Amino acid sequence: QVQLVESGGGLVQAGGSLRLSCAASGRTFSNYAMGWFRQAPGKERQFVAAISGGGSITYYADSVKGRFTISRDNAKNTVYLQMNSLKPEDTAVYYCAAKSSYSIPTMTEGNLYSYWGQGTQVTVSS
Repeated sequence: QVQLVESGGGLVQAGGSLRLSCAASGRTFSNYAMGWFRQAPGKERQFVAAISGGGSITYYADSVKGRFTISRDNAKNTVYLQMNSLKPEDTAVYYCAAKSSYSIPTMTEGNLYSYWGQGTQVTVSS
């Protein structure tokens, strides 16, 4: 089983940057694709970014392309989300999630992820 713990959330002004981290337990981290999702009050959870087990393939929601970068360090069992040029619309609770690389290959659908972190709040002020 994989346990995930997010960190790095906080309050920033529009245009600022924030780096989220997600630390994973276990010794098979590289066998999991990792994703970042977010949920704002009153809205459904939405896909933000995802990265394949080896880090060679990435996906981004159109709303964050060019501003956010997902990366991973398998030696440290950690996945990151670098967020630049933040906007008030980015305000949400951000969750990291893990999906087996041997499962259905789609990486943008949250329902296909087996493990989820507790979430970290990101608030962007005007």
